[in-house]
Amino acid sequence: MKIPKRFHMPDIPKYIGTTEPNEHVTAYTCAINGNDLADDERESVLLKKFRQTLSKGEMIWYHNLPEYSIDSFSMLVDAFVKAHVGAIKVETQKSDLFNVKQRDDETFREFVSRFQIERMDLPPVTDDWAVQDFTQGLNSRSSITSMELKQNLIEYPVIVWADVHNRYQSKIRVEDDKILRAASVSWYQNRPW
Repeated sequence: MKIPKRFHMPDIPKYIGTTEPNEHVTAYTCAINGNDLADDERESVLLKKFRQTLSKGEMIWYHNLPEYSIDSFSMLVDAFVKAHVGAIKVETQKSDLFNVKQRDDETFREFVSRFQIERMDLPPVTDDWAVQDFTQGLNSRSSITSMELKQNLIEYPVIVWADVHNRYQSKIRVEDDKILRAASVSWYQNRPW
């Protein structure tokens, strides 16, 4: 089937082989579906115009496809994704959470914040994993607060993340109170009158 004269090729970034191939296919398909095409026209356009979304380097892959080996857009997509599987982002593993460690120069508050951000970026992790990693990640050399909480979590183990959350929140409040008291004493001692 021929491509309809009314078809306008949307502006789609060229695929250069370094990003997730499924994301490229989705962007291309959505852009083509934005045209007013009949179902039979859509399949033909998707199949015939795909090569225009490939960079010069990726065109080599396209031109190396065996002649008459692709009968449908879904076959083309399958071949494309299989050929570019190396570019697919590797999903972060749950065990990556065990790599989150408090640095020597990192405050307790900074570590808690970074740990929570890292935890949100991972697939769901069971509470016992999160508790264990958080405890192991605390650096006793970083601050007194980190040392005290680590000792507390080892001495009085918990299984539920909410318990760890409550303990570190109370440590942060104590730390904040110490900072406020020190600032108040300093202000009182340095007052102008």
